[in-house]
Amino acid sequence: MSRILIVDDEQAIGWSLRELLSDDGHAVEVAADVQSALDACARLPPDAILLDVRLGSQDGLAALPDLRKAAGDVPVVVMTAFGDLDTAVRAVQAGAVDYLLKPFDLEKVSGVVARILADRAVPAAHDEPIAPPSPGQIVGSSPPMQEVFKQIALVAPTDLPVLITGDTGTGKELAARAIHAHGPRHAGPFVATNLAALAPGVLESELFGHVRGAFTGATADRLGLFDMAAGGTLLLDEIGEAPADVQAKLLRVLETYEVTPVGSAVGHPVDVRVIAATNRDLTAACAAGSFRTDLYHRLRGFPITIPALAERPSDLEPLTRHFLAAFVARHGGTARSDFLSPEFLDAVMKRPWPGNVRELKQAIEYAAVQARGGVLRPEHLPAPVADAGTAGNTPIDVAAASVSTAIKAWSAAARLAFGDLPEPDLHRRAVDLLDTTLVRETLAHCGGNRTAAAKLLGLDRATLRTRLRLLGLDE
Repeated sequence: MSRILIVDDEQAIGWSLRELLSDDGHAVEVAADVQSALDACARLPPDAILLDVRLGSQDGLAALPDLRKAAGDVPVVVMTAFGDLDTAVRAVQAGAVDYLLKPFDLEKVSGVVARILADRAVPAAHDEPIAPPSPGQIVGSSPPMQEVFKQIALVAPTDLPVLITGDTGTGKELAARAIHAHGPRHAGPFVATNLAALAPGVLESELFGHVRGAFTGATADRLGLFDMAAGGTLLLDEIGEAPADVQAKLLRVLETYEVTPVGSAVGHPVDVRVIAATNRDLTAACAAGSFRTDLYHRLRGFPITIPALAERPSDLEPLTRHFLAAFVARHGGTARSDFLSPEFLDAVMKRPWPGNVRELKQAIEYAAVQARGGVLRPEHLPAPVADAGTAGNTPIDVAAASVSTAIKAWSAAARLAFGDLPEPDLHRRAVDLLDTTLVRETLAHCGGNRTAAAKLLGLDRATLRTRLRLLGLDE
C-alpha cells in the first residue's frame, strides 16, 4: 500500500481524490495548506504528492522545494484550474513529474498515480547505467548492417569515389563520416553539403568557388566546397538533384581533379575524396535522361546501400537505448536500463518507421522529454507518422502504397511514350522494370551471393542465372 498526500484547499476536490485513491488501495492524507502538508511529511513521508498550484493566498509551486526537503525525492503531480504557459513552465522547472488540469478526469488521475508509483518501485538491481555513445557511432548488429560495416571497412583505406544509396533517414551521412574517419584522410576536413538545399543560381559558386572581378582585378577569390574539403572528404548529399550544367562540371572534376571557379577560365588542382549520397534511383534517372550516365558510373566507384529500418528489426532495441543515452548525456545525465519499460520497447518494435532511423531518433527524444526523467512508456511516444493512401501502417503497407503510387505515375508516362506503337506491351515493360529492380536489390542485400538471393526470391539458381542474363544483369 502506498501513501499519497493531497495538498488542496478545496474540500470537495480533496474528498473526491481521497475516495478515488483509497478505492485504488492507497493510504491517502489530505492537507489544506502548505504548513499542514509539511507536518504530514514530517510524520510519515508520502510516496507521492498531488499539489494544487493555488492554496488560498499561498503559491503551491513556491512551496515545492520545502515539501521535497521534508518528504525526500518523491514524485509530485501539480494540479491547477488555471492552466497557462507560465504555470506549465514553472511546474516543469520545479521538477513536477506530471501536470493535471481541473476539472479532473478521475480515471486519468488514477492512471497517473499508478504510473508514477510503478516507476518509483523499479528494483535497484535493474538500475544499470547505459553507456553514453561514442561520437559518430553507427549502431546495429543485424546481417544487413554487418554487410554495410564490411563495405565501409573495405573502401575506407582507398581513395575511390563512393555512392551511398538508401531511403531518407537511414543514416547515409553517418556512413560517409565513418568512411572518412577510418581512411587516410581522417585528419583532413569532412565537408557535407545537400545539393537539394542550395538554390540553382548559387550552386556552382558554392561547389567550385567564384572569382569576383576576374577581368578587372578587383577582389580575391571565394573558395568553393571542393577547396574547403582539400585534403579531406566532400559529401555531395542528394546528388540526384544536381542540375545538368552542374553534373557536367562535377564529371570534369572527377576526371581531371581540377576545379574551375565561376568567372574564371583557369582551373587549379584539388585533392579531395568525393562521396555522393541519394535516396533516388539513379539508374532510373539515367534512363529518363535526368542524370548523366557517365557521371553515375564515375560516382559509383564503390556503391553502398544502407538498409531501411524495416529490414533490420533486431537493431530497434539497441538503437532505442543508444538514442536515449545520447539524449540524456547531452542534458548532463546518465540513462539507466530501467528508463525503458518492456511495454515501451514492445511498442517501438511493433511500430513501422517509414522515416527510418531519423524518425526513431526523434521519437525517442520526444518520449524522453514527455517522461521528464522517468520511465519511458508507450503513451510517451509521438503519434505515428501518417502516410496518405496506406491501407495499414506496417512497413509492407507503407512500401506497397509507395509502389502503387509509382506504378500510377509510370503508367501515365508509358501511355504517352508507347501508346501509339503497334504493340505498346505495357505489361511486359512494367514486369521487366519491376523484375530488374527486385533482382538487383535482392542481390545487393545478399552481398552478391546468388544462392542466397535465389532462395529469397523463391527461384532456383539456374532460373535466377537466366533472369540475370535476360535482364542484362549478368556481370
